[in-house]
Amino acid sequence: MSRIRPPRRSRQSPEMEALMKLAQSLAHSSSRVEDRFWESRLFSIVDRLIAGSDDETLNAALDNLNKSDPQACDALAELIEFRCESRPEGASSERDVLLFAAPLLAWSRFAIPSGPIAASVMANLRVHLAAHIFATDVRFGLVDVLYSPDQLPQSFSETAQLTGKLIKAALHGRDLHIDPAKLAETASFLSDTRYLLGLAVVEKDAAIFRWQEIESDHSTALTSWKSQGAEAMRPLLPACASETLLPMAYHAACHEAERESRPYSIRASIAFLSTVVNLTAAQLATVIAPFQENHVEEFRVGFIEKSTGNVVHGVVWPLMDAEDLHDTPVRIEAVLRECGITDVRVIDHVFPLEYCDDCGVPLYPNGDDEAVHAELPENDSTQAPQHLH
Repeated sequence: MSRIRPPRRSRQSPEMEALMKLAQSLAHSSSRVEDRFWESRLFSIVDRLIAGSDDETLNAALDNLNKSDPQACDALAELIEFRCESRPEGASSERDVLLFAAPLLAWSRFAIPSGPIAASVMANLRVHLAAHIFATDVRFGLVDVLYSPDQLPQSFSETAQLTGKLIKAALHGRDLHIDPAKLAETASFLSDTRYLLGLAVVEKDAAIFRWQEIESDHSTALTSWKSQGAEAMRPLLPACASETLLPMAYHAACHEAERESRPYSIRASIAFLSTVVNLTAAQLATVIAPFQENHVEEFRVGFIEKSTGNVVHGVVWPLMDAEDLHDTPVRIEAVLRECGITDVRVIDHVFPLEYCDDCGVPLYPNGDDEAVHAELPENDSTQAPQHLH
């Protein structure tokens, strides 16, 4: 879900040039009045491209702006995301609609479930969403499957199409059935994210979320959801440790889940090594290093068993939204130390973005400044995937 997308070869079209020019004007606007002027012109082009499933033009404009004007890229990305989740074709101008997501972070030595949600669980989730997340007069509908990242809409137009399908169901307080057989296969990771999706409908300019009402706020809603909502979500993830994140607008929720999944994967990795492989934090050392193709794309953390010097596990920490290359390893080290890892080393030189030729998993830094395959110690009870998402 990162806004920074891989480069594509694209020929500039008149619509792409118009998008870029208007986005730059919007990014450098000096008032809300001027914002609305540029936004109205962008809306007409973006809506037409989304309706025509012309994601190539939208992505090409974002790619070019990301190189030449990151501020304009962010402005355009935010506007496109808004139109996908809030203004699909068929939405009434008398109401506000919003596609939302409730993310779950989870880890397990077994496969993390995704797919159909039982009717009883759906009913319980509706109760807690109404009680803790949504404002008083909101009507909403849920999708009856738990999504993995691989199963989420893969383009702007697909996101808008899902929003459109949910409108009628949400207006009548019903849920949307999705055939799980038509969704993509879920890749297996030790630590991963799952998403409950839905759509909320309110009268124009009315409050959607509980924290928009005077008597509530974000922290109260999050506290209630982490206790009550987490219990309602628990049947979806048997044999998993999990952490619930605050439900919010679809794209914002996905971006937040991406950010939070990185420190969570480190905590999950250490918990896994301790409970399943019997390696405590005191028995582990870690090496942090940047990896790049054309530019630094991620940091990787190698977990080393001190007694053998072997890399027994690894975590990938992808960079998001032009993060500071100097600050990122400091943040990673802070998470490791919070988890009890005291032996932390940061490598300055950059490794190529390499993967195992045989199985395709990432290679991780070791104590000799090399990128190597992580190999878990032999243990009959170890049945988890070898890589953290």
